[in-house]
Amino acid sequence: MKKIHQWRRILILSFCFTVLAPLLFVSSRLKAFTIGRKEFVEHLSIFKYRTDAVKLSAIKQEAGEDLKGPKLFVYEWNDLDSVANHSSTNGNNSSNHSENNGDTSHNSRQSESTGYIIHPLHINGSIHEIKEQNKHIQMEKVSSKSDEQRKYNQSRIQRHRKVRAPTCSATDEKIKEMKDQLIKAKAYLSFTPPGSNSHLVKELRLRMKELERAMGEAMWDKDLSRSALQKMKSMEVSLSKASHVFPHCSPMATKLRAMTYSAEEQVRAQKNQTTFLIKLAARTTPKGLHCLSLWLTAQYFTLSPEERQFPNQQRLHDVDLRHYVVFSDNILACAVVVNSTVSSTKDTEKIVFHVVTDSLNFPAISMWFLLNPPSKATIHIQSIDDFEWLSTKYNSMLKQQNSHDPRYSSALNHLRFYLPDIFPLLNKIVFFDHDVVVQSDLTGLWSLNMKGKINGAVETCLENEASFHQMDLFINFSDPFVAKRFDAKACTWAFGMNLFDLKEWRRQNLTALYHKYLQLGYKKPLWKAGSLPLGWATFYNQTVALDRRWHILGLGYDSRIGQDDINQAAVLHYDGVLKPWLDICIGHYKSYWTKHVNYDHPYLRQCNVHG
Repeated sequence: MKKIHQWRRILILSFCFTVLAPLLFVSSRLKAFTIGRKEFVEHLSIFKYRTDAVKLSAIKQEAGEDLKGPKLFVYEWNDLDSVANHSSTNGNNSSNHSENNGDTSHNSRQSESTGYIIHPLHINGSIHEIKEQNKHIQMEKVSSKSDEQRKYNQSRIQRHRKVRAPTCSATDEKIKEMKDQLIKAKAYLSFTPPGSNSHLVKELRLRMKELERAMGEAMWDKDLSRSALQKMKSMEVSLSKASHVFPHCSPMATKLRAMTYSAEEQVRAQKNQTTFLIKLAARTTPKGLHCLSLWLTAQYFTLSPEERQFPNQQRLHDVDLRHYVVFSDNILACAVVVNSTVSSTKDTEKIVFHVVTDSLNFPAISMWFLLNPPSKATIHIQSIDDFEWLSTKYNSMLKQQNSHDPRYSSALNHLRFYLPDIFPLLNKIVFFDHDVVVQSDLTGLWSLNMKGKINGAVETCLENEASFHQMDLFINFSDPFVAKRFDAKACTWAFGMNLFDLKEWRRQNLTALYHKYLQLGYKKPLWKAGSLPLGWATFYNQTVALDRRWHILGLGYDSRIGQDDINQAAVLHYDGVLKPWLDICIGHYKSYWTKHVNYDHPYLRQCNVHG
């Protein structure tokens, strides 16, 4: 029994020794390792990130002595513009920028050779060590920069700009691709039998709706959403399926050709409709102007005969004054011509303005100028019905005009050929169309040497201008009578602002010549309807050319007139159908006309007439 207990003790002691002895041994070793750990960590902190090329001591470097490590700096894109334009002669320019916020340090420098803004990479260590290393790096970079490296950097930046530049400009490649996809989808759907409701047909129709909804009103790729690009990819997958169902190219080409022809026909029809609507709008009176005419007419008839009289009527026949005339049935047009002329002239008391209109608009135009007298200038309103001599000479011939356009058949349009009869006591007069704006003083026009001619006008025979016209445009030179008397290559001129010598006109009796040409035009087609071809024929070899700065044309049809030409012109002419009082006018020309209209006038506000 005692031996059994003794063996137990021996086993227990041996077990304790075999277990505890290793534990004690390991703990002592761990203690020794822990004591040396601090020294190991401190030893690790001594190592820094080296930016220079460190040579290995164990291996002798022979072939790699000329190799260098990567340069630790980055280039800022916002400074590339200054880099591209930087000259090599400015190599001495340098700038240093630094900011210290808390424990963060950002150092930047400008390279002396290229002008780049360089940010060194952040380096572990103390601030003092970072500065020391930055100085070391800067000295090494400056000393190692060569002309070849400089050229390489500049060429690299320029290539990078060429790659990046297109991304900054707006493109529409995706928009065009989407539209092409829609066309292809429509073409594939046209191949399916009528009433087909297959899975592919449903898928194509669904993709078309999704794609059209995704495009919306977008004009550029940047306006598209991410979902739009996804819809485009989905459509591409559907089109790929359709191409396998309809693999033949010939039917597709035929269908696309038919679709192209149909689209061209639609465009042609839209252009014709647009032209018709523009002409219709040009011939009609805006609702606001019609309302204004009614209000002014009603007010005019409430006045007594004495209140309807204009002041200074004794000046109407004074040949020492400057007389201007405009024929019109448009109230605001007349107002702008008169207001712009008066506001551009220094001696307004020497101006006499004659406005001739029809009997329907006579009360309204008279009332307007009674309410808005043109400063110190004299105004004279006449009705065409007051010219009793005209009814016997002109009205019978006017009815024979083969034109439904009132601009050509109107008596006011042809009244310009009767100026010596309308103003029998005047020697000179300046004629205005009612769609002009005067910008400069026209006093110098009256001292123009007419050289024995009757008409002073701006020529329209320069081929590189939009106002260019040849005589054969409106005159039929295939007729022997015309070909014998006129030269098709003769320089043409424009109505709109013309200086007429009425004294010489009467002496040569050009009104009778006008009547002769008018009668011949009724018998055979010698010229198109309107006053311009008759004016070219009547004043043939009787026109003196004015400087082009007196009168600029085209503001009613040409949107490309230069700003300098407009600023230098004395008179702006809105010839064409896009008149400034219409909504269809050319927008960037309208302000020259509207600034002479007082839109705060009670009648204009009441009739909702606005600029």
